[in-house]
Amino acid sequence: METQIATFAGGCFWCMQPPYDHLDGVLSTAVGYIGGQIENPDYQSVCSGTTGHTEAVQITFDPQKVSYQTLLDVFWKNIDPTAKNRQFADVGTQYRTGIFYHNPEQKKMAEDSKLSLEQSKKFDQPIVPEITEATTFYPAEEYHQAYYKKNKLHYTMYKKGSGREGYLQETWRNS
Repeated sequence: METQIATFAGGCFWCMQPPYDHLDGVLSTAVGYIGGQIENPDYQSVCSGTTGHTEAVQITFDPQKVSYQTLLDVFWKNIDPTAKNRQFADVGTQYRTGIFYHNPEQKKMAEDSKLSLEQSKKFDQPIVPEITEATTFYPAEEYHQAYYKKNKLHYTMYKKGSGREGYLQETWRNS
């Protein structure tokens, strides 16, 4: 079986992992950091906003079972694509949104999906996620991995309290 990697930044990485873990064809996910200037960053340094990294989810998938396009669709439906350098309650460049492509085909598909969302006129403001080549992905500390399973109550309260859950339900209700 030939696998592929996809990497997306959508604000708090705790909230970006569950939608992918539930897809048939996704073999594994990991939350971590990408796009910064230092090697082996940790949560404290990334949260300071000084390393240049953003929180992200990296997905290993079987393209015979789930398409990269499906992964892109899940990405768009789990973020506010008009929010620059923030997502819901989390503010700073470490929470910026982005698609980190791993090959030219992913780049083209990401650009096409962003253009399609722009042309849909679903949003009144510009669509801001960056589309950049993937750099080194650093997995986050173990306690962040599958946080939604390990700390279900806290995760559920966070997702609702941050405004993410309500926004996604309202925005994508009829989609």
